[in-house]
Amino acid sequence: MKALVLTGTKKMEIQDIDTPKVLPNEVLVNTAYAGICGTDRALYAGLPGSANAVPPIVLGHENSGIVAEIGSEVKNVKVGDRVTVDPNIYCGQCEYCLTDRPELCDNLSAVGVTRNGGLAKSFTAPSSVVYPIPDNLSLKSAAAVEPVSCAVHGLSLLDLKAYQKALVIGDGFMGQLFVQLLQSYGVRQVDFAGIIDEKLQFNKEKFGVTNTYNTKCDTIPADYDIVVEAVGLPQTQEQAVEATKKGAQVLMFGVGKPNQTFKMNTYEVYQKQLKIQGAFINPYAFKDAIALLSSGKLDVESLISHEVSLEQVEDVLNGKVEHVSKAVVKVGE
Repeated sequence: MKALVLTGTKKMEIQDIDTPKVLPNEVLVNTAYAGICGTDRALYAGLPGSANAVPPIVLGHENSGIVAEIGSEVKNVKVGDRVTVDPNIYCGQCEYCLTDRPELCDNLSAVGVTRNGGLAKSFTAPSSVVYPIPDNLSLKSAAAVEPVSCAVHGLSLLDLKAYQKALVIGDGFMGQLFVQLLQSYGVRQVDFAGIIDEKLQFNKEKFGVTNTYNTKCDTIPADYDIVVEAVGLPQTQEQAVEATKKGAQVLMFGVGKPNQTFKMNTYEVYQKQLKIQGAFINPYAFKDAIALLSSGKLDVESLISHEVSLEQVEDVLNGKVEHVSKAVVKVGE
């Protein structure tokens, strides 16, 4: 079968590989769409994602498709079902799994990271991470369930209230998702900060953002109960803390480089009684993400800027394709 294989650091090849065999508890999925995200760019560059990707490996952890075959023990899906797949597979036996923190699993494996993923005609996954999707959810939108689920998990770690005023920093795909999610969760006001004026205006007009700030030139007031940092750069992480009022919560969602640090006024953390929260992957958030998408509370297709082929993926990852907000790969029919 046709697959795009990561063969080394910043090296990918279209190859003909064997269709994977299906174990009794597994599902074979014919890929429809696979999303490309910052994790894929990191893995392509030889950096870790949720785990290390060891070449040769087929990337693609944001997937939708059609069930082509099921193992003898599988009961939750059938051949022909339209599905999306949670890439993260927990061991269920380590300290973190046994204390209800599976996202921190010591033995985490992941479709498209440690095992072959959706940048191929077909891939396998345990049935426990395969989710049928409703008829009103397109396969293109369903490829975004995984990033939506990561944002859902991040917000689940905060104490959200209707009276709060929120700021999202970062006008990429994830930042724009957080704008819609915070609105759907009912906080009274959502403001938006980024570097591309067109995106800021788009979110103001389409999704009802109240105030926008260009982080290159505007001063953000220290007036927010909730701040979501969705960039992962030291300067925006510092801006996130500085934008808080007393009693605020900061979600550090953006992924920095492994050796990256940022400066923080520790007295301000004390005096404001700040909560600074990290968020890693998406434990058991797929059902919520599917529900949000199928209900129409989230619009992801308007945020997809590029639909590409397998042959074009490397150009997206290495930056040859410009102005990418979100790219999805159309793998199958």
